[in-house]
Amino acid sequence: MARGINIGDEVALTATVRRRVNADRVSVSIPSYGFPHSLVDRTSKMKKGQQMELVGDVTHIQGEWVTVNLGVPVTVNMDTLRLVTAYKSPTRKTSGP
Repeated sequence: MARGINIGDEVALTATVRRRVNADRVSVSIPSYGFPHSLVDRTSKMKKGQQMELVGDVTHIQGEWVTVNLGVPVTVNMDTLRLVTAYKSPTRKTSGP
């Protein structure tokens, strides 16, 4: 369970490859998303059933639902996410003597 997730954090989710659309694209199934998602996969040759980790930034949180930017916004359940990097706001430089 990923309770410590806030807006701006970098998160990862595990998707399952559904099929290869063509030589450059692969269709994946994202848990709790409900729609197929297609993404570019030029480097590796993923096969049906393999797991793939997708990384993106959190843009919106509403209760248990979190919107992650994976190139396009994807809204998933908070339980399917894993925190990669917490957002740290920029610090203000102080002038020295």
